[in-house]
Amino acid sequence: MELENIKHSLSHILASAVKSLYKDVKFGIGPAIENGFYYDMEIDLKDDDLKKIEDKMKEIIKSDIPFGQKIITKDEAREIFKDQPYKLELIDEIEEENVSIYILGDFIDLCKGPHIKSTKEIDIDSFKLDKLAGAYWRGSEKNKMLTRVYGLAFESKEKLDNYIKLMEEAEKRDHRKLGRDLDLFHTEEEVGIGLVLWHPKGAIIWRLIEDFWYKKHLENGYELVRTPHIGNRKLWERSGHWGYYSDSMYPPLEVSQSLKENQNKEEVKDSEQFLLKPMNCPFHVCIYNNSPRSYRDLPIRWAETGTVYRFEKKGELSGLTRVRGFTQDDAHIICRKDQVEEELKKVIDFILFIYQSFGFSIDSVKVYLSLRDENDKMKYAGTDEGWNFSESILRKVATEKNLDFVEEKGEAAFYGPKLDFKIKDVLGREWQCSTLQFDFNLTERFNMTFKNTNGEEERPFMLHRALFGSFERFIGLLLEHYAGALPFWLSPIQIKIIPVSENHIDYAMEIKEKLKEYRIEIDKNNDTIGKKIRNGEMEKVPYLLVVGDREKESNTVSVRQRGKIDLGVMSIEEFLAIEK
Repeated sequence: MELENIKHSLSHILASAVKSLYKDVKFGIGPAIENGFYYDMEIDLKDDDLKKIEDKMKEIIKSDIPFGQKIITKDEAREIFKDQPYKLELIDEIEEENVSIYILGDFIDLCKGPHIKSTKEIDIDSFKLDKLAGAYWRGSEKNKMLTRVYGLAFESKEKLDNYIKLMEEAEKRDHRKLGRDLDLFHTEEEVGIGLVLWHPKGAIIWRLIEDFWYKKHLENGYELVRTPHIGNRKLWERSGHWGYYSDSMYPPLEVSQSLKENQNKEEVKDSEQFLLKPMNCPFHVCIYNNSPRSYRDLPIRWAETGTVYRFEKKGELSGLTRVRGFTQDDAHIICRKDQVEEELKKVIDFILFIYQSFGFSIDSVKVYLSLRDENDKMKYAGTDEGWNFSESILRKVATEKNLDFVEEKGEAAFYGPKLDFKIKDVLGREWQCSTLQFDFNLTERFNMTFKNTNGEEERPFMLHRALFGSFERFIGLLLEHYAGALPFWLSPIQIKIIPVSENHIDYAMEIKEKLKEYRIEIDKNNDTIGKKIRNGEMEKVPYLLVVGDREKESNTVSVRQRGKIDLGVMSIEEFLAIEK
């Protein structure tokens, strides 16, 4: 709590410093956040201004100025903040008769607190102004764009310095930068921001992951299905998405007329509306309901790499981690009650296997068990019996599988409880990946049934399940975890052959033929051998094979391993033994 108070107090010191340097600034809000604080304000600032503001903050801190709280009436507050429109808006929303203000020297701010007693409690070397960003007032695009000043704050200079080093390393590993540098993918406004264009090398990575995914699913008893990208409005009304998920969906497409008819403003005679799918689930349910089902048919495990589309605000899109169109590695398991526990355990084993296969430590996996709010049962689909059973069985299998999990009451979706899996990358950052989710909503809405052993209709249990979460996000995670230097089997180019001159290209072609089972490029550019090697290193190719007169005469290659490791001259057979 002490650090939180320091961070909160620093946000006010930041505002005080800005006020003393720039007289006409209009202030929004300034909360503490995970690694520091920020303040939103109406002012035009440049990056060069941060040093000046930070110096002023340190001057204020050294002055040993106390934080004083005062309770005043709303009318008194309106008079104090009469030139601060954002503060006046906040005052109008306060339900109490009185409001709390804090006084820091000659600077007054609207705040409930708590804060430190005096600025002297802050170590001037334990904080730093970090960056500027734009932020809509109250997070709404309808409001004015303000300037957000971010600051970092920690218990000590050492922790601040360690965090800054971590962020510098994270910047080098940013998958958006790596995507450009390694020629993997990009987005552009003409195509549509939030829609990823995969270049040849990026598409190869995707295909390698997808082929692995298909193979392992077939080995684990799954069947593959495929469904459309759009669905009739009636489907989404029945599934409940029309009413409950509309904030994340795009408006309907009118498919009963052509673009030309629409451009000519012709009247729609027989309206037929479709929507881009935000999820694959209703389609899988329709496949299930297409045939009568018996208890002998269960469990059914259907998997699909299905691309879905969800509404995201333009300013919230980011690389591969926040997009408008993404591909889920989706699966639905439909089973009897007596099969639920075994199916859950199989999925957990599958999830952990996937993490290990891509080089992540399962010891770092953190799991969150999302439960319903017992005080607000009316907002949840399903019965008490179903919820009690599913929550208890998730808790049981998480315990028996020795998962590191915490329970989060009230965090369940309205249609069922779930387990969310987060893994840590090499920098210790958590990434949301796998989800294992019960669904009582669709089984009821679509009246899913099977004939039990008594010949009676019984409701099955349905589990949603994603291992990667989405291909886009998982590839972004892989790029940052490995800093772009993907494992040999995942590298889009595994071997680059570098001829010393044009005279050695034919020999390079012979080597490529001998290694044709691998993904190989020959660098035929008219560059120096040094530049060709540097280019190969920048492209993070696992192996560079240099061939010149010596290698051609002795039928060998000079091998350089990623990481600037010179393995020397060797035969093709010796080279092949390295990765076997």
